[in-house]
Amino acid sequence: MSSDKVLTARGLRVEFGLPGGRVARAVDGVDLDVAPGEIVALAGESGCGKTTLARTLLGLERATGGEVAFGNVPLGRSTKALKAYRRQVQLVLQDPSGALNPRHTVYDAVAEGLRIHGITDDEPGRVAEALSRAGLRPPERFFLAYPHELSGGQRQRVVIAGALVLEPSILVADEPVASLDASVRGEILSLLLRLKEDAGLGALVITHDLGLAWSIADRIAIMYLGRIVEQGPVEQVLTEPRHPYTRALVSVLPDSPVAEPVVLAGELPDASRIPGGCRFRPRCQEVAAGNALKVLDQCEGVDPAVLGPDAEPHLVACHLDRALRDPARMSG
Repeated sequence: MSSDKVLTARGLRVEFGLPGGRVARAVDGVDLDVAPGEIVALAGESGCGKTTLARTLLGLERATGGEVAFGNVPLGRSTKALKAYRRQVQLVLQDPSGALNPRHTVYDAVAEGLRIHGITDDEPGRVAEALSRAGLRPPERFFLAYPHELSGGQRQRVVIAGALVLEPSILVADEPVASLDASVRGEILSLLLRLKEDAGLGALVITHDLGLAWSIADRIAIMYLGRIVEQGPVEQVLTEPRHPYTRALVSVLPDSPVAEPVVLAGELPDASRIPGGCRFRPRCQEVAAGNALKVLDQCEGVDPAVLGPDAEPHLVACHLDRALRDPARMSG
């Protein structure tokens, strides 16, 4: 993977102070890469840290530790550094109605990024090209329209055009189709795929919908309580899920490779009360069923990192998974 335009996170941590001196570890040691020409889905339950991770990758949230970099250049905090970075890494919000100013025309909404970045040459041509790439054709027809005059799908295309006008390498899309009906969802996902194929645009797509991830992503990262617990090629992870949490998520999909739906026990995750050892252990169906007895000391004592052989793209943070792949660990 060429490193000149790759968005990377290494050991990324984000903590928030809470009343009573408590600390919420919303992002707790994440490693992640997104390159132009690939779509990476970031999936997990609500509250697992997906949106905080996305905001930190965009420089909208300050990291407590670790590093965000683009093309091997660490993300700076100065206004100049952030402006240059955001020409390459652009945000697409999930709610187009909230993302668009109702008093701005489509033209002004798309041109806003150009004006912020001081790009003055051929503004009408750049706006028209961005709208056309986003599937709003002929683009001039939409210049003087206001958001309330558009359908939900058209509004989302305007939001995407506002990102495309700066010619970024990576989009960070937070639940980009969550507010749209099923037919329009498919159109927007097809648009993202076309942008990937035709322009080499990459994307990190934040979603709780594994079906969406299956239809659009090249790779998927499963997040639980601030950490990536499994990641790899989307087809491999979703047809051969190895982490108990991933298996639980996959078990409710139509035609799931997991034989029976998995109902997770225990309390919902709380980033201010992360348990010791493996953070998933209190809800783990394998622990509850007694299938992890021979590695339970490790489950209780060590929070596993996402590791795997160098040649293996499918990585899993689970003591039981590693033991099953290395029988000597189970018999010891």
